[in-house]
Amino acid sequence: MTTHHSDVLIVGAGPAGLSLATSLAQAGFSATVVEQQSDSALAAPAPDGREIALTHPSRDTLQRLGSWGLLAGHEVGTICEAQVHDGPLGQHSALQLNTPQTPEAAAPGALGFIVPNHALRRTAYAVAARTPGVQIVTQAQVTRAATLAGHAELDYVPAGTPDAPPQRLTAPLLVAADSRFSATRRQLGIGAQMSDFGRTVIVCRMHHALPHGNVAHECFGYDRTLAVLPLPDDPQAGHALCSVVVTAGAADAAALMAQSPEAFAAQVQAQFNDRLGPMALVGERHAYPLVAVYAQRFAGHRCALLGDAAVGMHPVTAHGYNLGLAGVERLTAALVSARQRGQDMGSADTLAPYAQGHHRHAWPIYQGTNAIVRLYTDARPVPRLLRQLVLQGARRLPPLQAAIVGQLTGQPPQWMRALALRP
Repeated sequence: MTTHHSDVLIVGAGPAGLSLATSLAQAGFSATVVEQQSDSALAAPAPDGREIALTHPSRDTLQRLGSWGLLAGHEVGTICEAQVHDGPLGQHSALQLNTPQTPEAAAPGALGFIVPNHALRRTAYAVAARTPGVQIVTQAQVTRAATLAGHAELDYVPAGTPDAPPQRLTAPLLVAADSRFSATRRQLGIGAQMSDFGRTVIVCRMHHALPHGNVAHECFGYDRTLAVLPLPDDPQAGHALCSVVVTAGAADAAALMAQSPEAFAAQVQAQFNDRLGPMALVGERHAYPLVAVYAQRFAGHRCALLGDAAVGMHPVTAHGYNLGLAGVERLTAALVSARQRGQDMGSADTLAPYAQGHHRHAWPIYQGTNAIVRLYTDARPVPRLLRQLVLQGARRLPPLQAAIVGQLTGQPPQWMRALALRP
């Protein structure tokens, strides 16, 4: 009999992989996370410009795991309203989205929350590193991942030493959580559908003179898309802060990155029609190529995919990490259920409910997001007209607006939940 290193091997110590390790350990399983980076890089990750919008269920998961309570007050922002603009700001009336006011509340509640990516990474590592049952193997380069009849195997060498003899880990189940360009997914023989939008996302922080009122804006220009997301005030200087996300073609994005901080801020301020008054860049700009990914399957015999390795989303609807955390909950539940029934935790039958449920949840969001992006970045006359019809329909049809708000908050209306549960 093979002596397994742990119940589950997880490749990738991003916030999804670490959250899964913590969730499994809290449920009584042992988990080993294998990661290329060092302990110090995981404990204190550098800011990367990305701000992550979280739904209410995602916040609940992070609270259950214990990482939410480790976030500093200035790292958690609240989005109370979202406005969607088509074309130049002010040319057409915006679609306004907020949660309905209830008799118990004096005002509508939060649509969602916004947290820096590096803060989510830091807190996920802090909790996982101190959780009994979790082991984190750092500075490890995975050289082989394979599934056998009775177990999964993972070979790795210390990072920077490609000629060193590999070390092997085994477990009943292997989970790939190592980015949308997952090498582990490829080694497991699982393909993925990739949508390269041929565009680049530029993310940064900016301070501004006028208050943002906790309102998020998505401005669909015909050449560039601009998102302005409300952040908590700067804890040192007290300035009002926002996250700015500019999506542009590769050449345009390169030109924007080459501009001086002042010129770039002036461009953003002008595109946002001076809504927040004078704006200034805070810190660095970061650029990322825009590629969406959807794996051909989310699980198989002795393997599963999680986070961006399963679904790498376009950021426009802010569902990427929310899908990752939903996957953590669904995969943990599948393994707990298998243990209660005495089933092999790595069998295809055990993992099928996770794969099927996650696909039913993610597929409509993924396809809908990609359709929105293509529609709202097409400058031809017919798509322009269709955009206006969509926005007018959402404004005039409360059920449609409620459905959009439900997707933003992670709390869809009852009729949408019923559809999602249908086989």
